[in-house]
Amino acid sequence: MGWRVNMGSLGLFVLLILTFCYWTAASSADEITWSYSGFVGQSEWSEYFPDCGGTSQSPVDVITTQTKYDPSLIPVTPLGYSQPGSHPFSLHNNGHTVIVELPEWMVLRGLQWVFTAVQLHFHWGNGGPGHGGSEHTINGRSSEAELHVVHYNSELYPNMSAAMTQRDGLAVLAILIETGEETNPGFNNIIDYMSRVRHADQRAFIPAFDVRSLLPKDLGRFYRYNGSLTTPPCFQSVFWTVFHERVQISKAQLLKMETILYSSKPQEADRMLLQDNFRMTQPLNHRVVFASFSAESGKELSSGEVTAIVVGLMCGCVGVAVIVRFIVKTIRFFRLLRLETVVVNSSTSSWDVLHNNRPAPMSRTNETEKSKEKKTNLTLMMTSEAERKEESSPSPQTEP
Repeated sequence: MGWRVNMGSLGLFVLLILTFCYWTAASSADEITWSYSGFVGQSEWSEYFPDCGGTSQSPVDVITTQTKYDPSLIPVTPLGYSQPGSHPFSLHNNGHTVIVELPEWMVLRGLQWVFTAVQLHFHWGNGGPGHGGSEHTINGRSSEAELHVVHYNSELYPNMSAAMTQRDGLAVLAILIETGEETNPGFNNIIDYMSRVRHADQRAFIPAFDVRSLLPKDLGRFYRYNGSLTTPPCFQSVFWTVFHERVQISKAQLLKMETILYSSKPQEADRMLLQDNFRMTQPLNHRVVFASFSAESGKELSSGEVTAIVVGLMCGCVGVAVIVRFIVKTIRFFRLLRLETVVVNSSTSSWDVLHNNRPAPMSRTNETEKSKEKKTNLTLMMTSEAERKEESSPSPQTEP
C-alpha cells in the first residue's frame, strides 16, 4: 500500500514537472530574444516559433511577369492619416526596429473589411553598397529600406492581440524606400527624434504628424498577396499591400536611420548597432501575387535594360541630329542656288529691257530714199519760187 502511495506521489510529481516545463516553454517562446543574424537567428526561428516555418511566409520577391492582374482591386483609402490630432505619438525602440504607435481613428478602407491602424515601423540595412535593406524585393531588386503600417481587422476582432492569430486578422501596407537628392520632410518627423530612443526598450513622445506624408502619392498601383508577420511569431494572418511606387528620402536621412539606434540596452557593455533588421525573402509555395495594374504598364526594368534603352535613345538622338543637319544643309543649298539664279536672271533682263527700249536702227536703203526725196522736194521748191518771180515782173514795150 505504501508502494502505491509512493507511486501515486511520483506520478503527481512527474505531472507537476511536465506542467512546469510546458508553461516554462510557452513563456520562454514569448520572451525569447531572437535576432536577425546572431543567437536564434533567422535560420533558427522556426525551432522556437513554429509558424515561421509555414508555407505562407513573408516577405517575398515579387516577380512582376508572374503576377496576376486583378481589375477588381481598388485603391486602398487611408482615413484619418492626415488628422494626427493634438496628442503626441509614442516612439519606441524594441531592439529590433523603431515603432510609432498610431491613434485608433486612423483606419484603412479598400479591402473586404475595415482595418484600424496600430503602429508603423521600419526595416533597413547597414549602408553597404548593394546590400539593400528592404524586406520585399521586386524582380530580385531590393530597396534601401522599407516602411510597414500595421492594421488589424476591427470589424471582426476587438484588438490587435485577438486578430493577429487569425488568417484574416491583419493588413499591412509596405512602402519601399530609396534614396534621392532631396530631404523628405515627412520622414524627419520620426528620424529627428530617434536620438531619444537610441537603446532597446527606450520610449519617448514625439509631436503628432501627418502619416499620409509617408506614403507614396499613387495608392492605386500595388501588389497584393496573403502572407505573414516578418518577425517572430510569424503568424500567417496578413493581407499584404506592396506599393509599386517607391518613396524617396535623402542619403543623410538613411544614414541617420542606419547608425543612430542600438539593439542593445543602455546597461549592456557590448553596444550593438541596430542594422540589417530585415528578413530574407521566403518561397511563395504556389501562392499567387495579384497586381492592381497590368504587368506591362508597371514593368520593372533591369539595369541592363535601362542601359540598352539609354544607349538606344542616344543613338536615336544622334541619328535625328544627322538627319536634321542634312535637311538644313539641303535647304540652304537650294536657297543659295535659287538666289544665284535670280541674280543672273535679273542682270540679263535689265540689259534686255534697256536694249529693247532703244529705237530700232534704220536701214541704209531707207536713208538714201529719204535723202533723194528731200533733194527732189528742194528742187521743186526752187523751181516754183523762180516761176513766181517771173510772173510778178512787168513785160517790155514794143516800138512802132
